[in-house]
Amino acid sequence: MYNSINEARKQQHRRKILVVDDEDINRLMLGNIVARDYDVVYAANGQEALDRIREEKGSLSLVLLDLLMPVMDGFTFLGKIKEDEKTKDLPVIVLTSEGDAEVDSIHMGAMDFISKPYHDPEVILARIERIIELFEGRQLIHKIEYDDTGLLTRDFFLEYMRQMDEIENDSRDLIAVQIENFSFVNEIYGREEGDRVLLLIGKALQDFVTDHPGLACHSNGDEFFIYCRKLDDYDELLQIEEKIARLNDISSARLRFGVLKEEAGVGEAEKRLNNASFACKTLRNDFSKHIAFYDKKLHDDEVLSERLLNDMDRALEKHEFKVYLQPKFDISEESPQVVGAEALVRWQHTAMGMIAPYLFIPLFERNGLIHKLDLYIFRETAAIMAGWKERYGRHIPVSVNISRVDLHDIRLKERLLDILNAYGLKTSDIHLEVTESAYADDDNDIVARIADLQNSGFIIEMDDFGAGFSSLNMLHSMPINVLKLDMKFARTVDKDQKQFHLVKCIVEFSKYLEVATVAEGVENREQYEAMKEAGCDMVQGYYFSKPVTEEEFEKYFK
Repeated sequence: MYNSINEARKQQHRRKILVVDDEDINRLMLGNIVARDYDVVYAANGQEALDRIREEKGSLSLVLLDLLMPVMDGFTFLGKIKEDEKTKDLPVIVLTSEGDAEVDSIHMGAMDFISKPYHDPEVILARIERIIELFEGRQLIHKIEYDDTGLLTRDFFLEYMRQMDEIENDSRDLIAVQIENFSFVNEIYGREEGDRVLLLIGKALQDFVTDHPGLACHSNGDEFFIYCRKLDDYDELLQIEEKIARLNDISSARLRFGVLKEEAGVGEAEKRLNNASFACKTLRNDFSKHIAFYDKKLHDDEVLSERLLNDMDRALEKHEFKVYLQPKFDISEESPQVVGAEALVRWQHTAMGMIAPYLFIPLFERNGLIHKLDLYIFRETAAIMAGWKERYGRHIPVSVNISRVDLHDIRLKERLLDILNAYGLKTSDIHLEVTESAYADDDNDIVARIADLQNSGFIIEMDDFGAGFSSLNMLHSMPINVLKLDMKFARTVDKDQKQFHLVKCIVEFSKYLEVATVAEGVENREQYEAMKEAGCDMVQGYYFSKPVTEEEFEKYFK
C-alpha cells in the first residue's frame, strides 16, 4: 500500500500518462486503474500517440503501449520516439500477452512490460511508479550533470577526471578552450546569438572527444575543458575552430587553447584545470597564436605571481615599495638643467630582495590592485616633496603614474587632494602621468575625469605617446599639458631620417598647442642631440641619469 507521504506528493503534482491501445475496453480498463494516481490521456494507435505527445509538449511522464494496433503498431511507434532527440528518453511500458514480444520491445527501448489481462491493479501501479521515479531521477541527474550546451558541468567533469585517473594510466592532455571577446558577441549580436555560439562549440567538442576518447565540459560563460588521451598533433585543435567558423558567421568568436601535458593523475584536479586555464589566458589579445602550453616557466611565473599578490598588502604596510626618481632635463638652453622628475617604483621584498617593476606592475594591473599601489606612490612622493620643502625651502615637480583603473574611481580627485593637503602641497606640485591608451579608448567618462583633474590645477602628462594608436588629431581635443614621447622614438631618431622628421612634426604641433614635450629613453649623446635638434623641450633617460633613490636625487638641490 502507498504511505501518506507518497499520497501527499502525488496530490501536489499528478503526473500524466498516455495509454495507447486500439481496443476501447482495454483503454478504459487500464485508464480506470491508472486514474487513481495519475492524469490519463488516450490514443487508439501509434500515429495518434505521436500526435498526442506533440500536443502535450513534454508534460507526459510515461507511455503505456499496446503493440498490435492498426495504422501504426507499437514497434514502429517505439522506433520513431527513440529516433527523436526530444522524445527518446520518454519511458514506455509495453502492454502484451506474448513473451517474445516482451523481449523484442525491451531491446527496442521499452523499460518494462505489463502482461494482459490486467489482474492486479496494485502491481500495475507499483510498476508505473517505479519507472516514473527512475525516469525523473535520471532527468534530474542529467540536468545537474550536463548544461544547455550538452557538455558536462565543471563538478561532474572533475569527478569523472578523478575516476579516469584511478582506472587508466594513460598519459592525457587537459585542454582549456576559451572564446576571445565573448562578451562582445553578446553585446553586439545579442544573448540569443551568444547562446547559439556556445551550442556550436559544445557540439564541436562533443565530436572531438568522440574522435579522441575523453571528456568535455562547459565550465562557465566563455570557457570549456577537454580531457583526452595525449594528442599526436596539437594542430588538430584548430579543426574545432574551423568547424565553428563554417557554421557561424561571427568572426569575433575566436578560440584559444591552453594545453596541460601530463601523466595521468598528477596533481589535484582543480589545480590542473587552473593551470590549463592560465596557459590559455596568456594568449589573450595575441592573434598570432592559438595554442599555449603550460610548462615549468609558466608554473614558476604563476607561483611567483601568487606570492607577489599575497604579499602586496604586507609590503604596503611595511613600506617595502620604494620611490625612485628619474630626472627630467630641460634641453632648450645650452646647458641642460633638471626641471622635474618621474616617480618610479621598486619593490624591496624582505625575502626576495629587489623586484623589478615589470614583474609586479602588469600583475597588479590585471588583478585590479594597481589602484592601491598608485595611491601609495602618490602619498610617498608627497612625503618626499614635503621633506624637500622643509630641508631646502623648495622642490622640483614630480610626475606620478595614474592608471586607467584609478580613473574609474569617482573619488580619485578627492583622495589626491586629501593627500596634498596633508603634506601642504599644491595640485601643480605633483604632475599626473596618464598613459596614451586611457585617451585612445575613447571613454568619455575617463576623458571628463582627466579634464576635471586638469581644471583643478593638476598638470596632466600623456605618457607613452606613439606606443599605440594615438594620433596628432587627438592632441588638440584632449586635456594635456605635457606630451611624453614613447621611448621607441629615441631608439632610432638619430639614425632614421623619417623618424627624426616625425618627432620634429610632433614637437612643432605640440608647441602650437602650447603643450610641452618630453623624450623618454634617451640613452646616448647622439639621441640627445637629435631630440634637441628636433626641438624637444625635455628629455629623460640613462644618458643623463638612471632612476635613483631620494637621497641620490637630492644632489640636484645641494
